[in-house]
Amino acid sequence: MGRTATPRGLLLDIDGVLVVSWEALPGAADALGAVRDAGLPLRLLTNTTSRSRGAIAALLRSAGLAVDAEEILTATAATAAHLARAHPGARCLLVNEGDLGGDLGDVTLVDDDAAPDEVDVVVLGGAGPAFTYATLNRALACLLEGAALVAMHRNLRWSTREGMALDTGAFLLGLEQAAGVTATVVGKPAPAMFEAGCAALGLTAGDVAMVGDDLDTDVRAAQALGITGVQVRTGKFRPEQLAVGEPPDVLLDSVGDLPAWLGLTRS
Repeated sequence: MGRTATPRGLLLDIDGVLVVSWEALPGAADALGAVRDAGLPLRLLTNTTSRSRGAIAALLRSAGLAVDAEEILTATAATAAHLARAHPGARCLLVNEGDLGGDLGDVTLVDDDAAPDEVDVVVLGGAGPAFTYATLNRALACLLEGAALVAMHRNLRWSTREGMALDTGAFLLGLEQAAGVTATVVGKPAPAMFEAGCAALGLTAGDVAMVGDDLDTDVRAAQALGITGVQVRTGKFRPEQLAVGEPPDVLLDSVGDLPAWLGLTRS
């Protein structure tokens, strides 16, 4: 696959790798500092859809992680690009928890009183209290009237300080089955997110490593494209996942061990 042991650039997941519930994990700040001191370019790839890139960057900085909004690639921005390309001018019903700011660009969102046949695309963002029974029923009605289904990601769960919580994928499965449709998924593990990350770094897949906590969504999906997969034992990671399927190229206890694997030291 052409994967490398000496990456020239890094892609990193955010939640479960650098932070949990927006609190920095041990060693994360020092690891980012060592990477930057070495001049190694990086981009953060996230399926977080509850906040804009600017808001994510602000939260990371408040947690002690020096990150610029321009270094963050979100599933929200990727979804906006997909809708502009595949469904130009579409009227979209957005089901999402949180404020996406301007990351959806010029996507046309329908009002709360729009009829099901006035919706062209149902867009699922991040799950949370906004995913009520009534809202999901409304989405189903739109799908049964012929609307397309687009999901920013298919994550089944995410890690919080209280433990694991259900994510969009759990609800997406139900809508697909109930409506008899298959969603277009834009965020990780879709290749487009990783390809965009490599393009932003100006590097080919074989020169890049992806650091993630989700073995399937982050690591194996990256490895399938020729990117070196680095699995950390934080966030969603469960040891039993290693028993089935392709192993990660690299297994680290946490992102704090990343500089040592890269052979970096801070002065």
